[in-house]
Amino acid sequence: MSDTPKKVLVPADDLRTFSAALLQQGGLSPEHARTTADVFVWAALRGVDSHGIARVPAYLELLAKGVANARAEITVESTTPAAAVLDADRAPGPVALSAAADEAVKRAKATGIASVGVRRTVHTGAIGYYVSRIAEQGLVGLGFVAGMPNMGYTGVKGAAVATSPLAIAVPAQSHAPLVLDMATATIALGKIRQARASGTALPEGAAATEDGTPTTDPEQAVMPLPLGGAKGSGMSLAFELLTSVLVGAPIFSAFHSDDPQGRGHRQNALLIAVDPAAFGDPSAFTAAVDTTLGTLKSLPVTDGADGVFYPGERSAAVAVERGEKGVPVTPKVWRELTESAAKFGVEVPSV
Repeated sequence: MSDTPKKVLVPADDLRTFSAALLQQGGLSPEHARTTADVFVWAALRGVDSHGIARVPAYLELLAKGVANARAEITVESTTPAAAVLDADRAPGPVALSAAADEAVKRAKATGIASVGVRRTVHTGAIGYYVSRIAEQGLVGLGFVAGMPNMGYTGVKGAAVATSPLAIAVPAQSHAPLVLDMATATIALGKIRQARASGTALPEGAAATEDGTPTTDPEQAVMPLPLGGAKGSGMSLAFELLTSVLVGAPIFSAFHSDDPQGRGHRQNALLIAVDPAAFGDPSAFTAAVDTTLGTLKSLPVTDGADGVFYPGERSAAVAVERGEKGVPVTPKVWRELTESAAKFGVEVPSV
């Protein structure tokens, strides 16, 4: 009989209410706490546990230290109908980017396409959520994020650029939306930590030592390497230009300068919404998306594969299953959550 602690299963609605209560006790307003909890539970439902409920204790720490501003005054500046800049005032990413997604949808419905830059936010969470939020309104969503340099760059010693992600969501008619959500790194930092804890060797070309030397030794690895080498690092640099530099809040150049403030945690983003109605019949568009996805899935399957899947399809299926059976939470994360609940006097849901 195994003594390995088992994950607990918590109903998604209970987990959302519980997370929101903790975040509210951490200083967020009830509305912002619910918004942030929504993002975490969305990720947890889809199996993206690294950006799910495990983030609640980390956000409580960001709020307690003042890195995230619990009472941020978010403002929107615009000089043209199709574009705006949302200044987050260091609000948590889920709060800032949810507002930016809604702003992009509102503007795109009037102009056909719209973009909203997000300046000075703190940890955006799973950006697939925000483009999915746009797709739920029948629009195509695109998102880019730039953060603190923590990844190698081809030819540079040490950390140079960020593992900046991109996400695209395309609505369909009968299929689950296509949701592509990926980092520009070969593996996530969390995967390096997991490999170190388990003593498992890392894949070739996935991580590097502090000076940028590739290694498969998890004890020596401190940062991920870019996806596709120069391709991934080039994308990360481009996202810095499309987000941070575009909204007047450079991260990369400040990080590598002599200014000590340049290493303070922050992130910037750009969300774009495209209304298919601006290009023709929106129902014909989603029908054609269905046909495209169906065509992909009907292609011959290679030996040993369990099927052909498009981005976001399996995550959507996981969300259905977890929605019915409950969301698994690791013993470590559950312990941290219940400890925070005891500290704040928040009721713990049954599992």
